[in-house]
Amino acid sequence: MRQRNRRKPRTGGRESRDRWMITYADLITLLLIFFVILYAMSSLDTQKFNIVTGSLSDTFKSGNPVLEGGNGVLEGQKGIASEGTGNGQNGGTGDGAESGVNQEQQNGGGTPSGPPPESTQPTAREQAFRDQEAKLAALMGVITQYVEDNNLGDQIFVADKPQGIAITLSDRYLFDVGRAELKAPAFPALRQLSGLFRGIGATISIEGHTDDTPVTAGSRYNDNWELSGARALSVLRFFLDKEGLSPSKFQYAGYADTRPAVSNSTPEGRQKNRRVEITVLRQLQEEE
Repeated sequence: MRQRNRRKPRTGGRESRDRWMITYADLITLLLIFFVILYAMSSLDTQKFNIVTGSLSDTFKSGNPVLEGGNGVLEGQKGIASEGTGNGQNGGTGDGAESGVNQEQQNGGGTPSGPPPESTQPTAREQAFRDQEAKLAALMGVITQYVEDNNLGDQIFVADKPQGIAITLSDRYLFDVGRAELKAPAFPALRQLSGLFRGIGATISIEGHTDDTPVTAGSRYNDNWELSGARALSVLRFFLDKEGLSPSKFQYAGYADTRPAVSNSTPEGRQKNRRVEITVLRQLQEEE
């Protein structure tokens, strides 16, 4: 009896040790099912895949970038991905969308055409500045042509400066040495200028300049200040008294040798510094 009782526990222990095989078999079965499901989910729809890749290839080849406003595969009803969500019968529809994209590229250059830029009208000041510059440019052209036609290039110089159109007349052309009375040969050029100044509608500045050589002892002028001022005044009087121009459009000044054009170290430099400058002033400056 004792031996029978001892054998029964042994038989029960062997059976309990074999139960792990049941759990193991269940685990293997579950893993198999899991991998089967993964495989089923990873299978590709080749038809949809070919449509999408073909559309991308055509888009990049045609130079219509998807990210720069082009009719890409993700854009609205023209995209291929939105049409590929059907039952897989979208092959013809996809081709139609692509042909629509190509047609649109041919008509519009491949980029969406925005609204035309609005034509901005110039302000009153801008228009006035443009009119002023047109008049000054015409004035400079006429004077330059007159100087060339009359071989006065050594006596009259014209330049476009920030303050206006500067007309520089040599003192040899206008005056005798040490004097401020105009010479008769200068009258035709001054008359030509007065005709141009009559309708210019701008302020005209007349400035007299000398070199650094003091006036002679017998001169009627005490110094270069009086001489430069008297020369500028003589030119102004010609425009007012002989040509009848309005005095409200003129201003004059004498600067002696304080504003030399070049160095006074040479005779040529001193000659260039003895001058009268007539400047048609710019009333308006360009806005920055």
